[in-house]
Amino acid sequence: MSFFEEKNPEMDRYLENHASSEPEILKKLRRETYQKTTQPHMISGYQQGRLLTMVSQMIQPKNILEIGTFTGYATLCLTAGLAKDGKITTLDVNEDLAYLPRKYFAESEYSNQIDFKLQDAKEFLRNTDEIFDLVFIDADKEKYAEYFKLIKPRTKSGSVVMFDNVLWYGKVLEENPKQKSTQIIKELNDSVAKDDDFENLILPLRDGVNFLRRK
Repeated sequence: MSFFEEKNPEMDRYLENHASSEPEILKKLRRETYQKTTQPHMISGYQQGRLLTMVSQMIQPKNILEIGTFTGYATLCLTAGLAKDGKITTLDVNEDLAYLPRKYFAESEYSNQIDFKLQDAKEFLRNTDEIFDLVFIDADKEKYAEYFKLIKPRTKSGSVVMFDNVLWYGKVLEENPKQKSTQIIKELNDSVAKDDDFENLILPLRDGVNFLRRK
């Protein structure tokens, strides 16, 4: 649950009731995530999932990178716009939970286009020469600033990058935060805003999405 949902749950329900319907496979995955995981709030969820789907469908990317798979909800949302010969690489390090996204990836019509890797994202980015059309990051917040530095060379003009949880329950408003994750998220937001190679906008959806487009 986000900072904004806590403030106005009625508005959140209104927004969900006035958006496109959630595909059945995502309904099942969301339900099982709440039944079988200890931190189900980590799921991207309905509203953000619709955003990811629409962005992917507009871009029609050939190569997507996701950092932070969790149970695979966002992954499946992102696949909706994949080019016919496209693929999505999704990275996570949680071996205990890997059975759940694998189950739903296998059920998906995009199963052959999903490359699920149990691998550290920094290691992957340092060793890949791939260029990505669309990148979504929802992982360890204390690594966000490093991810941005490593992702930039792996993008091209027109590439879209999205960082989740960039408002951090409103903690980014703290002038001198003591929590390291808050410090790093503030550093990321500052770096993005000052980077002339990107144009960006922070969307106040759920816990905030920093939406970047490479110029």
